[in-house]
Amino acid sequence: MQRQADDDGRVLRAVAGHDPGGGATNEGAPDVEQLLLRAGRGDTHAFAAVYDQLSARVFGLVRRVVRDPSQAEEVTQEVFVEVWRQANRFDPARGSAAGWVCTLAHRRAVDRVRSVQAATEREWRVAAAAPRDGGTGYDEVVEQVELRLEYERLGRCLEGLTNLQRESISLAYYSGYTYREVAELLATPVPTVKTRMRDGLIRLRDCLGVGA
Repeated sequence: MQRQADDDGRVLRAVAGHDPGGGATNEGAPDVEQLLLRAGRGDTHAFAAVYDQLSARVFGLVRRVVRDPSQAEEVTQEVFVEVWRQANRFDPARGSAAGWVCTLAHRRAVDRVRSVQAATEREWRVAAAAPRDGGTGYDEVVEQVELRLEYERLGRCLEGLTNLQRESISLAYYSGYTYREVAELLATPVPTVKTRMRDGLIRLRDCLGVGA
């Protein structure tokens, strides 16, 4: 464990001085597949070269999914630590190095989005269930009670949706993703996402008693 932590620390230091949004060009650079194979044998210089060649592409992919630039930088660093750890598993016979790294990046970015979404939903539940401080006026107390009841109703109605409906609506309406981006995140065709979202919104409307 300590050796793994030391290795990861060296990797983080190796990439800390690089700008993930401005990687080097590939002109005249060594073959990235060969570099990744060497990195899999523990060659940190080869790994740094892989980072230089692919960091801009990975950062761009991650930012399209995560959106927030700071989080995109964090996820990009996490991706390359994972690349370092798993480089010995790369098989050039099964695809390109760039494709392999970008697959890891997309998976990590989607995990971050879903983690943030889950944290947001937990905060909603906590906010709905949290006791309010005393000393407030009558109108404010009424407003807080009504807000809490609305949160609870919304939570119950969301739980009544299918997983795909709930995830699609949450990503589109609470995280601001487009239909196409939601489809990419959920690995689902765009028409299916649109249909499920429409059906989910109808069910929410009926559950909440909102007029058409």
